[in-house]
Amino acid sequence: MSKYGDDGYDDCDIYELNQMQDRSSQNVLLMDASQDGLKRDLRLRHMIMIAITGTVGAGLFLTSGSTIATAGPGGALLAYALIGIWLIFVMQAVGEIATLLPLPGAFNVWSSRVFDEAFSFQMTWMYFLNWALTIPAHLSASALIVSFWLPNDTTFPLWTVPLIIIILMVFINITGVKTYGELEYWFSILKIVTIIIFIICGILVDAGAIGGHIYGLEKWRIEGAPFKGGFVGFITTLITVGYAYGGAEITGLTAAESRNPHKHVPRAINTVLIRIVFFYIASIFLLGSIVANDDPLLVNTESSATRAPFTIVLTKAGISGSANYMNAVVFTSVFSAINSAFYVSTRVLLSLSRNGWAHKSIGYINSRGVPVVAVAVVTTCSCLSLITIFVGSGVVFQWLISIVGSISIQGWFYTLLLHFRFRYCWKAQGRAVSDLPYVAWGYPYGNILGAIIGCCCIVCNWYLSVINPPQHPGAGASEELMNAYRSRRDAYIQGILGAWFPWFLSATLFFSYKYIYGTKRINAVDADLDTGRFIPSESDKEDLMSHGPRWKHILKMIV
Repeated sequence: MSKYGDDGYDDCDIYELNQMQDRSSQNVLLMDASQDGLKRDLRLRHMIMIAITGTVGAGLFLTSGSTIATAGPGGALLAYALIGIWLIFVMQAVGEIATLLPLPGAFNVWSSRVFDEAFSFQMTWMYFLNWALTIPAHLSASALIVSFWLPNDTTFPLWTVPLIIIILMVFINITGVKTYGELEYWFSILKIVTIIIFIICGILVDAGAIGGHIYGLEKWRIEGAPFKGGFVGFITTLITVGYAYGGAEITGLTAAESRNPHKHVPRAINTVLIRIVFFYIASIFLLGSIVANDDPLLVNTESSATRAPFTIVLTKAGISGSANYMNAVVFTSVFSAINSAFYVSTRVLLSLSRNGWAHKSIGYINSRGVPVVAVAVVTTCSCLSLITIFVGSGVVFQWLISIVGSISIQGWFYTLLLHFRFRYCWKAQGRAVSDLPYVAWGYPYGNILGAIIGCCCIVCNWYLSVINPPQHPGAGASEELMNAYRSRRDAYIQGILGAWFPWFLSATLFFSYKYIYGTKRINAVDADLDTGRFIPSESDKEDLMSHGPRWKHILKMIV
């Protein structure tokens, strides 16, 4: 069993000392995060399912087709693999610190411990903005998905769809974290079953066992494949792929409400590799092998189920009603993603309040462990999505993907830098790496590789946003030319906003806070690496030990 510091106490002594400390004190050496009022009601099965599919929604099911249409099967596969490698090491960094310090706000709070309070301020607000925008993005998609079942001449008000979802979200979130975890568990099972069905059908269709045509790799050899659009086509997809992967890091936030972070967080973190290889890489490979990159259905401009790339493959497999089934799965996936976004947004707001960066009333938690004021604030922000229905859900969805994808990439890059600093502070205080309850594998080389990939993605996104500005066709141009110009102009503005806005806002928040409060970088030897650490009880320690035959442990790691 690992130690918890160099203060001369053993595990039991520290635990007993912690229980006797004043829970309201801000100077407690070691403190169970449940003292913040949150309930540790998330079980291992909840944590693993949240890590695997908690945010699999419109990103994978609806945007994967446009990625193949833009970069070809090879370019799309490379983009998903590259961002996936980066995310694996980001999750390792999150897992190492979250297991040690399972705090509300997670990595956003850690930066105030090891780097600079101003950096934590901007990182936390940017992360809240990321999830606050994710909610209307998915709510906009939900209206489009439901429209699939409606006739063309319908008078049904689509704005009622996100309104009903918002009401359900409020109910789910005020009943406690256990309800959230349980819903995510069952939604995740549905998504896993669907993707397994898709992969099996995709293999059979590709091999010609069903459908009557052997595809093999023929779609990789058609015009434009495998790397459609060359380098520019490839980098164009990176932000969309980042959006599809976004949310894997929420395991760091759920750690604060896990029953045993020392056991649950590492297990959940390590399942991300399964999510990347099995869900994303396998799915994209099969999609690119069966559906041609010039298939108009891949563009998916209306985000309907008949245009969802997964539905195209299931239709080729001869599965009757595949469009209806896939549309239902996409809808539940979007609902699940909104559920996760609500949860994360409220917990980040709670962190902001606890640090004095938002009104203190937002930090109120009721007896069920629910931050009710934070839920009310997020609900109000979500209602803004109702306006997007009148603007045009498809247009708003694409704009929000651009911004949210960029913020996600920024957050991952910051997390790797934060992990570097955390390790430096840990060693500067004379602590051994072996004392950490979970050690990130691949450090420091994995972090270096991830940082390089992150820098390349960021620079490519900046470059892409400023090349080929639209040229005005001039006075007297036809209406058709003017419409084409307006479309290119809107796309150009969207690219600039998505690429530069997150960095401009991040820098503004950081330097404004630093100027107003005069914060300084924290010395490594003074970094607080103890307050808020999870102290396992004797039953928790027993739970960490191996029980039963070895084959059962191997099976648990796989399933």
